[in-house]
Amino acid sequence: MLPGLGRGPREQRGPQVTKRGPAVGFIFVTLLLDVLGFGLLIPVAPRLVAQLQGGTESDGAHAYWLLTVTYAAMQFVFAPVLGALSDVVGRRPVLLCSLFGSGLDYFAMALSPSLGWLFVTRAINGISGASMTAASAYIADVTPPEKRAGAYGMIGAAFGLGFVLGPLLGGWLGEKNIHLPFYVAGGVTLLNWLFGLLVVPESLPRERRSKFSLARVNPAATIPTLARYPLVAKLAVALTLVNIAQFGLHVTWVLAMTHRFGWTTFQVGLSLFIVGIGAAVVQGGLARKIVPALGERRALLVSLVLAIAAFTGYGLATQGWMIYAIVAVASLGGIGMPAAQSLITRTVRPDEQGAVQGALSSLQSGAQIVGPAICGSAFAYFISARAPILLPGAPFFIGAGLTLMGLVVAMFALRGAGAASTSASTSAGTSAGAEPAPNSIG
Repeated sequence: MLPGLGRGPREQRGPQVTKRGPAVGFIFVTLLLDVLGFGLLIPVAPRLVAQLQGGTESDGAHAYWLLTVTYAAMQFVFAPVLGALSDVVGRRPVLLCSLFGSGLDYFAMALSPSLGWLFVTRAINGISGASMTAASAYIADVTPPEKRAGAYGMIGAAFGLGFVLGPLLGGWLGEKNIHLPFYVAGGVTLLNWLFGLLVVPESLPRERRSKFSLARVNPAATIPTLARYPLVAKLAVALTLVNIAQFGLHVTWVLAMTHRFGWTTFQVGLSLFIVGIGAAVVQGGLARKIVPALGERRALLVSLVLAIAAFTGYGLATQGWMIYAIVAVASLGGIGMPAAQSLITRTVRPDEQGAVQGALSSLQSGAQIVGPAICGSAFAYFISARAPILLPGAPFFIGAGLTLMGLVVAMFALRGAGAASTSASTSAGTSAGAEPAPNSIG
């Protein structure tokens, strides 16, 4: 439980967590189990698609990224709706609905008799899957601004640990039965839902909630919310470019490593195990020391430079062992996510945290559509007979270029961000209502 932050004007600087609040630790466990379920599927999902699809390796690559795009398209539409809805009804109901929908979806995927049915299940899961949106807003509710970089680093650690265990276990189970990881993922996610149902309390008090209106839950109306926060809007553009590159890497990692180096399902899982270890160490521990030492702005820029180097290295690697060396560099770039989230949340009013996180999630989902479409189709093309040269590393070079663009935008956005952030933080603390509230997180 976080202590109160004093009285008077100082109350505007951070939230006062009630005795009910589990703070970051409970959200950490929730996301850890959620990501564990997702990570189980990474090594085997392309194989399931290929089994249902048939055809050549290039055809299977197209079907796989189209499946990813279907999920992301639903997220793009519904993530801002659920984020804004969490400002109205609270974070807990949205988080629980998301987890329950994901758990059922994994079982439906395991039982899919055809590729078409698989697309239906992913579309449904895209509608319900907003756990990250609600979790990010939850953390903003219960964490003072000066501690948010560390708190969001713990979210990164949860993702890292999920990817440590998930892909490795998924690769091992997948070699026994291709459907088994989906059943395990469904069971783990429903246990996660039960944990949230029984343990996690609401973080947004009723007096801090927004009033319901159709405009607030209109997906077309939530993204313009970012325009009220210039720093957030500019960073959103930079992060969208970076996310396009990142999601392009996600959809091509298994395909590219299998094609280039002949990796087995277990080897792919092992590589993601190493990625998860790096993320857990950096975001769960080092970020809390590195980000304050560098400052949030410098930490974000350094992380983008490291990401550019990593993408380039992935594309140029000629042997599988090189990938592991590059992963070490890429892991250090994990300081960027908590730094960016801390910069963003400290500028946003308490009653708009869900709407802003939903809008950011929607943009992230848009990147999840564009990234796989660009990088997945590029990989499929450059391993086909139609390509002028064989270049299976093409998606990674594209990722490096997109991240470079994101770096340029971020440098522009962060000029004078210190003053802007302070001004916005003060404004957020006083604009949420007629008088300062003790739970203000602006």
